[in-house]
Amino acid sequence: MALSANCTELYNAVMEGNENKVIELCRKCPEGPLSIITIHKDTVLHMAAYTEQADLVHHLIDALPDDRLSEMVKAVNNVGNTILHEAATSNKLVEAAREMLSRAAELAPSLLSKQNEYYETALFRAVRYGKSTMFKFLDGEIKKNFTGEEAQEKFYRKEDKTNMLHVATIAAHFDSSIWRFPWWEAVRKEVKRYDSALKLAKLLIEKDTSWKDTGDLVEDRIGGEASSSSDPSHKEKSSESNKNYTPLLLATKHGSIEIVREILKIYPQAVEHVDDKGRTILHLAIKYRQLEILDMMEEKIISMKRLVRKCDKKNNSILHMVGLKAKSGWIDDTRSPALQLQEEWLLFERVQNICSVHFFRHININGRTAEQVFANKNNKLRREAKEWLKRTAENSSIVAVLIATVAFAAAYTVPGGSDQNTGAPILLNQTFFIIFTITDVLSLTFALTSVIIFLSILTSPFRLIDFKQSLPQKLMLGFTCLIFSVSMMMLAFAATIILVIHNKGEWTKVALYTAAFLPVCVFAFSYLPLYSSLLRTLKYSLNKIVAIFSPFNNFFKSCKSRPAIPSSPA
Repeated sequence: MALSANCTELYNAVMEGNENKVIELCRKCPEGPLSIITIHKDTVLHMAAYTEQADLVHHLIDALPDDRLSEMVKAVNNVGNTILHEAATSNKLVEAAREMLSRAAELAPSLLSKQNEYYETALFRAVRYGKSTMFKFLDGEIKKNFTGEEAQEKFYRKEDKTNMLHVATIAAHFDSSIWRFPWWEAVRKEVKRYDSALKLAKLLIEKDTSWKDTGDLVEDRIGGEASSSSDPSHKEKSSESNKNYTPLLLATKHGSIEIVREILKIYPQAVEHVDDKGRTILHLAIKYRQLEILDMMEEKIISMKRLVRKCDKKNNSILHMVGLKAKSGWIDDTRSPALQLQEEWLLFERVQNICSVHFFRHININGRTAEQVFANKNNKLRREAKEWLKRTAENSSIVAVLIATVAFAAAYTVPGGSDQNTGAPILLNQTFFIIFTITDVLSLTFALTSVIIFLSILTSPFRLIDFKQSLPQKLMLGFTCLIFSVSMMMLAFAATIILVIHNKGEWTKVALYTAAFLPVCVFAFSYLPLYSSLLRTLKYSLNKIVAIFSPFNNFFKSCKSRPAIPSSPA
């Protein structure tokens, strides 16, 4: 059908929400509510449903005579969407969809099963837009009109084997990104969408049967031999299709922790899912850095014993996956390269502790160990971390030298001046003068110590292993000394101000000393984010120390709990 003569007027009336005018104009048109009003072949009913005008959809459906109901089923736009497809994207149109199907009861099966150009039924559209109320309604209508396997295959799985749980997982994006929005209203809307999608996903999990569909597990092999399916001459596709994943693996890839938990709760056997590349849930959790899912899996001790030994079709163990990190679409630029590299090292060590001992030297199909893959993939990051550490150490050294210079000069320009005859400070017996002296000496000491530490960083070999513990610890120690130096300088200034006020010095000096607090405070607070990140290094070291001494603690505890041996009678 061509565009109606008054399509512009009808279109404007629909978009303005002028219900009475739309109904009046439809009466004047031969096609009525089925008049095409857009260049994409959308009818008035399409646009009314698209704009979520439930009352208007009701009235337009009522206005259709019985002999034109079949035309309503056949009316599709350029992408093949029926009016029910458009209505399925809103929970507000449930009653309108109900009336549509009840009026065309004989045509309801055809309308429900109609697919658009993307092989989506109206039910699929409801899932993709996270409309749980509409999904429940359409699901009930499908059960009324279809029975058995026929309904399941036709409505819950597309021809490319993508099922609704795939769609719900992708559409929901269950990750922490919802908290990156700075505006409260945006956060509220995103959380609402998140909750709605999660409820819908839980409904779909109960209906999902894809947990039975999986590839074959590949046992760990000594050496780099692989099956013909992992032939290195076989070119891998440049992009991964979501249809190659079961819903569990897809949820793992996208960090949908709640969906992973629900799937494993209902179908615990799904933990052994394998994608077309032979990767398990552990492979994907590590590759895509979904560490919360890794935490959850570590609690499943029995399953972990089986999964940690599995390799993908290229003979990569889960330890190889630490180096084969996926490229993230969102990059956190706030973290320094050195801290990123340290996190990679800590993850490598964590996964290594999970794996069996022999996996450290286990080689993949390319003849590389996990450590070699890790070193190769992080070579660029190591160079960036090296440059960042050098710049940071050089700049911090300059600041530390300046602080040391000021602290050294302050020792010879003591507050209150010196006695011209003896050279002794006039305020020598004042309590705050002693505080000034001690804090000034400590400021100088900490400043010079930090200079030495930063110089030791500049002379380091910057090996990859150094970024795990040695260099971050030196940097943290250097910053600690620098911050202590600044803090002592602040106390020295404070003591000086009190001494000047106590002796009724010039208020100009008081104002100058007070103003000196501002840059010092700004300097201290500017280093806090980086310093807090470096505290992870301290936590790592403390954990290592606790791990070393824990066997001794356990031994002493067992000795204390052991019952005493009764002495033999004399």
